[in-house]
Amino acid sequence: MSVAISLAMYAAPAAGGGGITMLLPLLLIPVLYFVMIRPQQKRQKQWQSMLTSVKPGDKVTTSGGIRGTILSIKDDVMIVKVAPDGIKMEIAKSAIASVTTQETSAS
Repeated sequence: MSVAISLAMYAAPAAGGGGITMLLPLLLIPVLYFVMIRPQQKRQKQWQSMLTSVKPGDKVTTSGGIRGTILSIKDDVMIVKVAPDGIKMEIAKSAIASVTTQETSAS
């Protein structure tokens, strides 16, 4: 019995700081959520809304760095006209990194 008691004494946390050190991982989970996961989800939602709002005439930049003007949009692809030779390329919607909308000024 003395061996079991001595093992239990070594396995028990030290008095004083044992409770806080055990709670530290539980306290880090909300911090990681607000620092890492939530901003990524917000960027993903913004990107999805940008892709749903694209229309012909918008200037786009792909994730590969190709810039062009959208000519037509199908389900998951779009036809983009690339300068200077006016080459038409078929690009997946998921490859679009940013959109610059053509706006007409009232002045």
